[in-house]
Amino acid sequence: MLGALASAGLVLTLVVVLAVVRTGDDDKGGARAETPGGVTATSAASSSSTPGGSSLSDVSCATGAIVAQGSTAQKNAMDQWIANYQNHCSGATITYQPTGSGSGRAQFAAAQVDFAGSDSMLEGDQKRGADARCTGGVAAELPMAVTPIAIVYNLPGVDGLRLSPATLAGIFSGQILVWNSSEVSADNPGVKLPNTAIQGVHRSDSGSVTDTLTTFLDAAAGDAWTYGSGVGWEAPGGEGAKGSDGLAVAVRNTPNSVGYLDLASAETADLQTARIENGAGEFTDVSTDGVTEGLSSARITGTGGDLSFANDYSAMTAGAYPVYLVTYEIVCTRGLKSSQSALVRSFLTYVSSAAGQEAAAALGYAPLPEGLRSRVQAVIDGIA
Repeated sequence: MLGALASAGLVLTLVVVLAVVRTGDDDKGGARAETPGGVTATSAASSSSTPGGSSLSDVSCATGAIVAQGSTAQKNAMDQWIANYQNHCSGATITYQPTGSGSGRAQFAAAQVDFAGSDSMLEGDQKRGADARCTGGVAAELPMAVTPIAIVYNLPGVDGLRLSPATLAGIFSGQILVWNSSEVSADNPGVKLPNTAIQGVHRSDSGSVTDTLTTFLDAAAGDAWTYGSGVGWEAPGGEGAKGSDGLAVAVRNTPNSVGYLDLASAETADLQTARIENGAGEFTDVSTDGVTEGLSSARITGTGGDLSFANDYSAMTAGAYPVYLVTYEIVCTRGLKSSQSALVRSFLTYVSSAAGQEAAAALGYAPLPEGLRSRVQAVIDGIA
């Protein structure tokens, strides 16, 4: 534990959260990561502590240098993890370049980076290429950083708005046009809703937050959503806004509007967030604890150490919040040079530990549920 440094760690956490730069979407292009010439995180934190107050004393340090790149959605967590690890393990240099998930996956498959961060899983030829570079092993995909996605709204006089998946789909597809419609009213019994037009706001640029929302609607909203899922917005109508900051400004400045953001961006913009119906029929507030509950019902679809999984939106898990973005670390279970594999194993052991997950939670990420976290650590323990 931090002991005497606990209060200092808390102050550092608050500074990091207030200063954090929103980088929640990727699959943009990126340059090859050749040397530790990108951003190598540094921190004034204690070498034996994390912002959340957990100890790094159980970490067995490794030395050397490794390079990774990929998802921007996990950048803030990765920066903190690297800073904590390097302050504790002075002989290690870890560089993470937030070039986007697509670039990270491609560079990993081409053996240009030691591990990669990704918002989506390897598939087809890219998966086969990634496995081929891991001589004697496979490319394992390990869930690590989880971001809650909030439905934000600007509806004067209405607090605690409740929306079912079908109602949310109807709003974003332009089928539900006014706030006091029968569908929205059914979700909000006893609430006086205005007879005003709904102003839907979606992302005009492609990104993983849109993919997360549309994947949820495609799976949970039934026939109310017919536009599939993906990083680009396909449904008609509504207003497009570029980036998280642009969407936050549009919702804040437009009465009767509704949109979607990662939770940290929603909190920074001080926007109201809706309660979303889960598989148990509960309308739950967006929170990191709710997402952790939701993750507990996820179904592992990968094999042989690969922990890629599918969300079960119908699971009747009490308290679960159902809309969240999972980012993975892609690693070789075998095939790296011994010095690199030792450092990858040591670093990811910390990242997946209770201490590492607590450090990410202080930045607005949802900790992995214990059952999933232990499975991730078991795969990491086998990296050689």
